[in-house]
Amino acid sequence: MPKLISYTKGSLIYFENDKDDRIFVLQKGMVVLTSSDVETGEPVVEYAREGEFFGVKSAFGRFPREETATVVVDSQVIAMSVAEFEQLFSSNKQIIMKMLRVFSNQLRAIHKRSEQILGNYEGVNTQVGMLSVAQCFFDDEQYRACCDICLKFLKLYPDSPEKGTIARLYADAKGRLDRMIARNNRMGGEQVVMPTGSGGFYLPGFERFVKAFEPGSVIISEYEPGETFYLIQSGSIQLVKCVNGVRKNLDILQPGEFFGEMAILENSPRSATCVAVDKVEVLEFNKANFEALITGNPQMALILLKLFCKRIYDQKRRLKILVITDPQSRIANIFMMFDEMNPNVSPLDKSRKFNLTISDLSHWSGLPGDVVRDEVNKFVEKNRIEVYDTHIIVNNIMDMKRVAEMKRVEDIRRERGAVL
Repeated sequence: MPKLISYTKGSLIYFENDKDDRIFVLQKGMVVLTSSDVETGEPVVEYAREGEFFGVKSAFGRFPREETATVVVDSQVIAMSVAEFEQLFSSNKQIIMKMLRVFSNQLRAIHKRSEQILGNYEGVNTQVGMLSVAQCFFDDEQYRACCDICLKFLKLYPDSPEKGTIARLYADAKGRLDRMIARNNRMGGEQVVMPTGSGGFYLPGFERFVKAFEPGSVIISEYEPGETFYLIQSGSIQLVKCVNGVRKNLDILQPGEFFGEMAILENSPRSATCVAVDKVEVLEFNKANFEALITGNPQMALILLKLFCKRIYDQKRRLKILVITDPQSRIANIFMMFDEMNPNVSPLDKSRKFNLTISDLSHWSGLPGDVVRDEVNKFVEKNRIEVYDTHIIVNNIMDMKRVAEMKRVEDIRRERGAVL
C-alpha cells in the first residue's frame, strides 16, 4: 500500500543517480528538484508543488534518478510502487493525458537540442523537408519508399511550388521500381514475406482500425503533418532519419510498440520516417479516438507512458555524448551506451560484441566518417577493439568504461579552465 511519509525542511528524499523504483506525490509542502543541464552543466531547478507527481520517469524506466529531491519546507509525500501507481491511477484519464503531454514535450525538447548540435535543425520548411527525404530514399535505391513519400506529398500539397519536382522524382522512382520488379520476376526471384500473426500483439475490439502494409512501404514520412499514431500488431518497423542526404537507421520496433504518438500529442510534424521491414499490420488511431483508447484500455496508456520514459532516457544519453568535445571519449561513450542498453548476460565476460559499423559510430557520435576512422584505429592499435564488416568487438568493456570516464573528466577540466 502507498505510504504517507513526513519530511522536515532540508531533508533529502533521494539523490541524483540513486536507484529507486518509487513514485511520489507531494501531499503537503514543497520539494525542489535539482539536476544539471546536459550541455552546460549548469544547475537546473524545478519545484514539485502540492498534488504533483515526481520521480515518475526513473521509476517507470527503471533507470537511475536524474535529479536530487530536497524538501524546501516541512512536507508530507505519498510514496508508492509502480504497481500501486498502475492500480490507483491507470484509469484516471486526466492524470495520464497530462503525464503523456509533459513527457512528449520533454522528449521533443531533447530531440530538438540534439538536432541543433548536429546542425540538422533549422526550422526546415515541411515541404522542402519531405522532398529531401524522398530524394534521400531515391539516392539509396529505396524506390518503393521514395514513391510512397512522393504520393504523400502530392496528396498533402497539391498546389506546392515543389509539385513538379516531386512528380518527376516519382515518375523516375516508379519506373525504376517497375523495372526492378520485372527483372526479379524474369529471374524467378521470390519476395520473402514474413507471415502476419507470428509473434503478434492483438487488441480485441479494435479490428476496424487495422491497416496492412507491404515490405518496404512507408507508413509515415519525416516532416509530414502528424494526424495519426500506430500500434504494431505484427511485423516490424524500421525508424529512419535522413541527415544531410544520408539515410540513418535509428531503431526497429516490434509488435506491441507504438510509433507516431508524439505528433498526436503535440500537433507537430513527424520527426522520423517509419518503413515496414516485412509484412506489417498496425492499428491506426487519430486524435479523436486516442483518448478513447486510453480510457478504455488503461494498460495501453501505461505502456505508452513507459515508452516515453525510455525514449527520454535514451535521447538524453545520446545528447550527453554529443556535447563531449573529445572525439575518442564520444566513441567510447557510444560503446558504453550500447552496453547499458544491452546488458551482458554473463557479468564475468569482459568482451562485448556490438552490431555497430564505422558508419553507425559516425551517426551516433555526430562526427565525420574520417574522424571516426582515425579514432577507431587508435583503439585498434591499443588492442581495445576489433573491427569487422558488420560488428565491433570491445575486448574489455571495463577498460572502455575507464577510457570514457577519463576522457570525459579531461573534457570537463578543459571547459572549466577555459571559463576561468
